[in-house]
Amino acid sequence: MLQTLTSIFSANWYLFLIAAVVAYLIGSINPAVIVTKIFTKGKSDIRDLGSGNAGFTNVLRSVGKVPAIITIVCDALKCIAAVFIGYFIFVLFADIPVQDEWFRRCFLNCVKYFSGIFCILGHSFPLYFHFKGGKGIVTAAALMLSSDWRVFLLILATFLVIFFVKKIISLASIICSLLYAPYTFLFTFVFDHLLTKPCLWYVLIATFSALIIGIFATVMHKENIKRLLKGEEKKIHAKK
Repeated sequence: MLQTLTSIFSANWYLFLIAAVVAYLIGSINPAVIVTKIFTKGKSDIRDLGSGNAGFTNVLRSVGKVPAIITIVCDALKCIAAVFIGYFIFVLFADIPVQDEWFRRCFLNCVKYFSGIFCILGHSFPLYFHFKGGKGIVTAAALMLSSDWRVFLLILATFLVIFFVKKIISLASIICSLLYAPYTFLFTFVFDHLLTKPCLWYVLIATFSALIIGIFATVMHKENIKRLLKGEEKKIHAKK
């Protein structure tokens, strides 16, 4: 199986490159920066307001609810677009000499993770905005929805429980980031590998992808973690 995967990668390396570049460029479109400039008529940059993070939470606190809603929707949509553009690039042009439909399905889902990772990198280090972007939580959530809705629902439920108890978005985001890989392993190993059809390589790739994203998102919250440990992290408060 490893030899088959290696041969497929070798035959389609240029498609991986195209998918990565497209996903990164789409991810580099930062709605938080654009929306803030529109709503403040060009007077403010979200990266100079509040926490300085170009993401949903800072827009909510510093600019208002409506721009925050627009930001979160656009952040999610851009990742969904990047993921499915990468997916269809491989559907249309990839050379996958395997007749097993389950294998193809698993492989193409790995492509979603691949594209999603580069979209998140673009979001956090945007080419168009001097490589200073957001932390990638909403973008990562959109990837979860696009690649495995089961994991998305469990992460969403976990996030909501923590948020309603503590009212701290960063705390819920960090915990969910750390749980992304375990939740992914749970569903792909138990419900896919054991109960559907053996596909251990997919379990490993999906779990490893989730682990990378989870660690990345946690590291991006390093300042929040410091404030949480000191008891200084603010609870959510939206600007009217």
